[in-house]
Amino acid sequence: MSDTFKVDTSTQDKIHIFTTHGYINNLGGEAIAEAYKQAAKNNAEIYLFDLADSRIVNSIGVSVLIELLEETIEKNGIMAFCNCAPIVLKTFQIMGISQYAQIYETMAEALSQLTQNE
Repeated sequence: MSDTFKVDTSTQDKIHIFTTHGYINNLGGEAIAEAYKQAAKNNAEIYLFDLADSRIVNSIGVSVLIELLEETIEKNGIMAFCNCAPIVLKTFQIMGISQYAQIYETMAEALSQLTQNE
């Protein structure tokens, strides 16, 4: 697996979207954390992670996501994920992420539901 990881960010209807590209390991986690911090500076409250191009997350990547989830909950924000590979979804269930974050099958479903939560 390549060490190249990229995260694109955008905003739609007050939802801050992170589109990840690559393996979410320590490098991917760091990139996500940095992008999250930038969004948080801009008072983002709803964070959506599109994982369509990230088919696997290791333990370090999961721990970073859990930290960001805790921070989001402390700010009464919402964190959501969409387009998760089955192994990523299973990992999120085992690690408890799916108990506190919203999980959607598609980006369209996520945007539809999250805009109703505003």
